[in-house]
Amino acid sequence: MNFKTMKKSSKDAFITYAMVVIVYLIIQAMVMSGSMSSLMQGMLVPLCTYSIVAIGLNLCVGYLGELSLGHAGFMCVGAFSSAFFTKCMEDSSMNPTVRFIIALLIGIVFAAFFGFLIGIPVLRLRGDYLAIVTLAFGEIIKNVMNVLYVGRDSKGFHFSIKDATALNMDTDGELIVNGAKGITGTPHQSTFTIGVILIILSLIVVYNLVNSRSGRAIMAIRDNRIAAESVGINVTKFKLMSFTISAAIAGAGGVLYAHNLSTLTALPANFGYNMSIMILVFVVLGGIGNIRGSIIAAVILTLLPELLRGLSDYRMLIYSVLLIAMMLFNWAPGARVFRERMKSKLKKTKEEA
Repeated sequence: MNFKTMKKSSKDAFITYAMVVIVYLIIQAMVMSGSMSSLMQGMLVPLCTYSIVAIGLNLCVGYLGELSLGHAGFMCVGAFSSAFFTKCMEDSSMNPTVRFIIALLIGIVFAAFFGFLIGIPVLRLRGDYLAIVTLAFGEIIKNVMNVLYVGRDSKGFHFSIKDATALNMDTDGELIVNGAKGITGTPHQSTFTIGVILIILSLIVVYNLVNSRSGRAIMAIRDNRIAAESVGINVTKFKLMSFTISAAIAGAGGVLYAHNLSTLTALPANFGYNMSIMILVFVVLGGIGNIRGSIIAAVILTLLPELLRGLSDYRMLIYSVLLIAMMLFNWAPGARVFRERMKSKLKKTKEEA
C-alpha cells in the first residue's frame, strides 16, 4: 500500500511504530559501540516503563475523556503480583523466559481485574469526583502493600498485616513480602529490548481499539454522552472496557518496573501520588489523545533531570522552566496558531517544489 493513500489514522500508527523501531536501533548501536554511558543505559528500562504507562493513561484520559489519578495503583498491582510469582518460582526448574512471560501475564490480568473492579462503581462518577476516587484507590493499594507480610513454609502461604512474627511460620519458612521493605531479590529480567516489545504491543492494542468500532463508540461517549446513549451505545460497557484495558497496560509497565529492581517497595516515591501526577503530565504535555506525543514527553521529562544533574542547585529550576515552556508551546492559543501557520507554509513549499 502506498503511504500517501493510507488513512490518517493508519499513517499516525505507522509513524509511531517506525519512530519506536528507529530509536531502538540507534540506541542498540550506541550500546554496542560503547558510546552510551552506564548511567544512560540504566535509564532505558525506566523510559520504556513510563512510556507504557503513559500510553495506557492516554487511552483513559485522551480517548475516553475521564481523568484518572490511580494508574500508579494499577502499576503497583502489576508490579507486586508479578514479582510475587517470580519470587515464588525462583527456585523451580521453570525456564526464566517462560517464568517472566507468565509473570507478565499475571501482572496484566491482576491489574485488569482491579481496573474492572474499581471501574464498576467509579465510572458512574465524572470529572473531579472520578479523579479523587481513583487517587484514593492508588493510595489504598500503596498503603496495603506497605503493611502486608506474606511468607511460605511447608504448610503453605501465611498472611499478616501486623508484622513478620505474626506469620507463625516454620523455622525453614521463607518471607516473600516483608511489609514496607517489600520484595527483595527479584531476578533482573527486564531489558530494553523487552521494554520496546511491550511498547509496540501496547501501541498495537491501543491503535487497533481506537480505530475499531468500539473505539469510535468510546470517542462518541467522550464527545457527547447523551448523544451516544440516544443512538444505542452502551455507555457503561465501553467505558468499562477502555478503563480495564488502560489499567492492564499500566500493569504491564509495573511488571517491567518490578523486574528491573533488586528491591520492590510501595513507597510514595515509587507508586504514590507524585507518580500518578507525573504520568498525567506526560499525557497532557505530549497531547491528550496523542499517543506518540505521550511517548516523546515521557522520554524527555524522564531524561531531563538526569541530563541537568551537572547544574546542581539550578537543575530542578531549569527543569520547571522548560516544562512550563513546553506546556505553553503545546497548548497556548498563540503557539497553536503559530504552528498551524508553519504547517501551511511547509505544505505550500512542498507543493511548489
